[in-house]
Amino acid sequence: MSGLRESLAEYLAVRRALGYRLERAEKLLDQFLDHLDATGADQTITVERALEWATLPVSSRQWHAMRLQTVRGFARYLHEVDPKVEVPPAELLPDQPRRAIPYLYTDQQILALIKSASTLGTPHRTATLRTLFGVLAVTGIRIGEAIALDRSDFDADHGVLVVRHGKFGICRNRHMPKYVAA
Repeated sequence: MSGLRESLAEYLAVRRALGYRLERAEKLLDQFLDHLDATGADQTITVERALEWATLPVSSRQWHAMRLQTVRGFARYLHEVDPKVEVPPAELLPDQPRRAIPYLYTDQQILALIKSASTLGTPHRTATLRTLFGVLAVTGIRIGEAIALDRSDFDADHGVLVVRHGKFGICRNRHMPKYVAA
């Protein structure tokens, strides 16, 4: 199985060089290779083995589709070098993501949310959430980006917020307008 493990390391290195993080994919693909080892399968990925592994845990169809999609990407990579590697078709377990419908808050709703944070008990929690809501409202950054911020990411002299851990690992600047909380 060391050949597949080496190929997995190469695949992850190539994809990471293109800017993908792949923490979950690495974990899932390691589990898939462990499954192949445990079942005594040879070193060839087949549609049957990929489908068997993807649907093992009793879970949602979306989880099964995501697991199979992860194997599909790795199998496509391997198929270029070894035509015996079977690539599971996308329609085998179709993924139908259910995206949340965004809700845009009015200025009054944002101010009410910031004000209601003062009912949370401790001054530290109040200050943290009031700041978080305000930063989200005036910059438009994602919640994960806001949570990853550090004090050094804000330049008060220039009114610039540096988002170091953005989507796809992109670092970008956000100009902070002068904002006065009510």
